Amino acid sequence: MLHRTWLDRVTDWINIAVLLFISIAMIIPFLYIFSVSFSSMEEYLSSDFILWPKVWVTGAYEYILANDKFIKSVFVTILITTVGTLLNLAFTSTMAYGLSKKFYGQRLFLFMVLFTFLFSAGIIPTYLVVKETGLLNTIWALIIPVLISPWNLIVFSQFFKSIPEELNEAALIDGAGELRVFWSIILPLSKPALATFGLFYAVTHWNSYFTGILYISNPNLWPIQLLLRQIVVINDTSSLITEQVLTDPPPAETIQMAAILLATLPILIVYPFLQKHFAKGVMIGSVKG
Repeated sequence: MLHRTWLDRVTDWINIAVLLFISIAMIIPFLYIFSVSFSSMEEYLSSDFILWPKVWVTGAYEYILANDKFIKSVFVTILITTVGTLLNLAFTSTMAYGLSKKFYGQRLFLFMVLFTFLFSAGIIPTYLVVKETGLLNTIWALIIPVLISPWNLIVFSQFFKSIPEELNEAALIDGAGELRVFWSIILPLSKPALATFGLFYAVTHWNSYFTGILYISNPNLWPIQLLLRQIVVINDTSSLITEQVLTDPPPAETIQMAAILLATLPILIVYPFLQKHFAKGVMIGSVKG
């Protein structure tokens, strides 16, 4: 058994204390948002800092979920996130698989990818391209310009290179084509990479904010982050009202907190289902002998 000195024990306690402090510092803001969103007007006005409401009130959530704009904004964000992530994974994985193979002109294509990674066109040229291609005020303006991430592409390509070439050769000898090898062998072995990059792409689309400001001027196509900007930053909770007008609306601050919580909740729910794939070693034992 490894002998531990008093210095090792002190170091462990310091690490525990630091991690505990960081955890509390990260949890308290979420707890505050959660508590304020369920607080009544009287309690919110009488308290400077709320960590647990005395009386639970759901008026802010009823106020938000009773209007069409918020529901439509969530639907647009879900559509962008779902379609965008699937297309991101499809284009990134196929191009990465191609770059992982040796072929004539491979260095040229790799240089083009690295060039776009180091040097971007800028906001104005990108906006002009989106405008001239007719993508303004469409959800495709938030998907196509970010279809492939150069960094994810390079990392994905290195992941494919780590897959033993014997698998490809065995499949090709059995009569499978490159597309069949990629679909039936490579992708099933790439679940950890697909889950990781899928989560990265999904979070990027769900938090799509700046591109929405640039390319979307139609309020009916606002993703949830643009509506949150209207509610939280501009402090315009009246933008949620459509036909219905509440005679006694909840405080604007509780509406803001409830909107933030509802916009964050889907990603928090999805993450635990993908986390198990991050460090899962599916390649272990795939090739024997």
